[in-house]
Amino acid sequence: MYRHIKNYEIRYTDTDAFDNIKLSALLGILQESSCLSADELGFGYDDIKGDNMGFILANWYVELARPVKIGEVLEVHTWPLKPRHLIFLRDFELYSNGEKIGVASARWCMVNLNDFSFMPIEKYFAEGFFNGYNTERAVEFNSWKIPAIDSLADGDKAAVYSRVLKYSDYDHYFHVNNTKYADFLTDVFSVEEMRGRFIKKVQITYVKQCKENEILQLYRHNAGNSCYYVEGRVGGETRIQMRVEFGDL
Repeated sequence: MYRHIKNYEIRYTDTDAFDNIKLSALLGILQESSCLSADELGFGYDDIKGDNMGFILANWYVELARPVKIGEVLEVHTWPLKPRHLIFLRDFELYSNGEKIGVASARWCMVNLNDFSFMPIEKYFAEGFFNGYNTERAVEFNSWKIPAIDSLADGDKAAVYSRVLKYSDYDHYFHVNNTKYADFLTDVFSVEEMRGRFIKKVQITYVKQCKENEILQLYRHNAGNSCYYVEGRVGGETRIQMRVEFGDL
């Protein structure tokens, strides 16, 4: 069955103070493989932009058995699954030196680029287009909903910092790119808090786009057992959510 496979050498600029890959760099690699695979299959950026259509990410889920280190060559396998009306599911397997070290899954939506309204697959794809697509799952994960921090009864909740969104945060859809949020979300943790541990599992939900000059306020909730919830809000409205679980080194 179809798989897109590409190798990525982990550079100095991809890693943090402890030589572990940054979440933003990892998601950037996965996004790159996603786009290259879509190009290969005939529904990439250049294929659909003429119809004023595009894809945006709704969710990420990533599991790592261990941190990805500087200098490693990360082999990324990805494939799309047959979509369901509005949701395009794409899975990933991550290898290093023949060792399987991680899995991931992402949910994408096709949108009208005029107003970013969701579009059903029938608007572009002919019936039967996805027949024969890979049905194998990299990870059996389907719990996409992340609870709001304010709904969590126990644990420590705190506003951590705020950030004004600017030009360098944008992508070609004129909104903050999904990988940029990974830096904002992980910045709620200090360097010392990250010492001796790595991101073992992470789940991100993109609730609503953020635009230039908006002020994103970041909150975090310590749920215990090395599990945290993080939210980004603009004017009190939730725009981004993350659930992260750390592993010890």
